[in-house]
Amino acid sequence: LINANICEAPIKADILLQYVLNITKTDLILNSNKEVTNEEEQVYIEYIEKIISGKPIQYITNAQEFMKLKFYVDENVLIPQPDTEVLVEETIKRINEYARERVEILDLCTGSGAVAISLEHYLKDRFELEIFASDVSKEAIEVANKNELEIEKYNNIQFILSNMFENIKTKKFDIIVSNPPYIERNVIPTLSIEVQNEPNIALDGGIDGLDYYRIIAKEGYKYVKSNGYILVEIGYNQAESVTNIFKNHEDKYTNIKCIKDLSGKDRVI
Repeated sequence: LINANICEAPIKADILLQYVLNITKTDLILNSNKEVTNEEEQVYIEYIEKIISGKPIQYITNAQEFMKLKFYVDENVLIPQPDTEVLVEETIKRINEYARERVEILDLCTGSGAVAISLEHYLKDRFELEIFASDVSKEAIEVANKNELEIEKYNNIQFILSNMFENIKTKKFDIIVSNPPYIERNVIPTLSIEVQNEPNIALDGGIDGLDYYRIIAKEGYKYVKSNGYILVEIGYNQAESVTNIFKNHEDKYTNIKCIKDLSGKDRVI
C-alpha cells in the first residue's frame, strides 16, 4: 500500500486484517504473533490489491463510522464523511432551540441514511419525531432502510424514492436538511480514484456544482413551516454562491448565514 502511495496505508492494512480475521483492534494487538492461515493470507492480499486499484476500503468492509454510529455502506451510496457531522450537529442545535415537543424533519438526498438516522438517534429521547428521508436511487433507499433496522432496530423513518421534492407531496416540515451532490462535473475526473469509485449520481452537482441548491431554494419554502429551517452542506468554496442562490428568493428566506467546520472551512448554509 505504501509503495502504491495509498493514503493512511498502515491504518488501512490494520483495518483490513481485522476484517479478514473477524477480530477487534485489541485482539490484533494481543495476538500479534499469531500466524494466519494460507487462506486468510490469500483473501487479505486480494483485498489489498482491490484497495491499490482504487476501491474504497469501506466498500470492502461495508462499514463506516459516522456520528459514533456504525453504518453499512456499499457501492450504491456515498461514504459518509466527518465533514457532514457539522450538518447533523448544526441541525440538532437548531432543533434544540426550536422549542417544540414534536418535530418533523425531511432529509433530501439521504444516501446511506446517515444524516436522518443520526438525527433520530440523538433526538428521539427528547422529542416526538417524524422523519422523512428521500433519494432518487432505489438501491440507496434499500441501504438506508438496512441501516435504520440495524442501528435503531425498528423502521421509524419513512424512506421515500423521490427525485428531490417530486414525491414529497405538500407536507410541511420544521426542518429540511440535505447533503446534496455538489461537485462540479468537470472536477470529478480530477478527484482521487477512491472518490471516483463512489456513485457519480451522489457527486455530480452539475456544470457549476450548484444544481441541487437551486432546486432546494426554489422549491424548499413550499415544504418548510414558518420559522422553520433549511440546512444544506456545501463545498468549502461555495458559501457565497449558495448564499446568493437563497438570496435570489429573499421574499421566502431570512437570516441566511454560513457555518464553518472545525478546520475553519465553510460547511453549512
